[in-house]
Amino acid sequence: MTTSTTLTAPTFSRSLRRLYVIRAAFAVVWAALLIVASMNAGPLLTVLLVIYPLFDAGAVFWQLRADPTKDRSSASEWVNVVVSVLVAIALGIASTFSTSAALIVWGLWAIGAGIPQLISAIRNRRTGGQVPQMLSGGISVLAGSAFAIQGLQGAQSIAGVGGYATLGAIFFLVSAIRLGSIIRKESR
Repeated sequence: MTTSTTLTAPTFSRSLRRLYVIRAAFAVVWAALLIVASMNAGPLLTVLLVIYPLFDAGAVFWQLRADPTKDRSSASEWVNVVVSVLVAIALGIASTFSTSAALIVWGLWAIGAGIPQLISAIRNRRTGGQVPQMLSGGISVLAGSAFAIQGLQGAQSIAGVGGYATLGAIFFLVSAIRLGSIIRKESR
């Protein structure tokens, strides 16, 4: 006899809401720390740059494991996990060379993570609260392009990435609120 750890759709919605709140809180705290650390490039900045994509990979991996619809393709989410881990390594290396190199890597990651986020949000729209995630994925592609261009132009400040993370936090929070509203309506 085997037991299933797969969540039901309503339970998945509650878990997804909780995950979104955690991701929002993490992003806000991380952004504040990054803005302070970005004034002096060094080990703290490198650690912060590595932590964010690793946290993102962990969150997407958790979402993959908890998703009750195992019959659909999850390729975009797996791409996100793998790319985020590789980017954490690349950011660790790039940030030791220069801030502009780290900005280029961050920009490319934002593009690469934004596309699967958009695809995943479209696929998960039945759970509700996904429009902000769709917008976030699209904005991530645009912001990533801007970061990469800034890095290629030799920008020496990475503080703008903190604003990007804060905007992502807002989208996660809006999604969590929207999911909470849907869950309350369904439980009546």
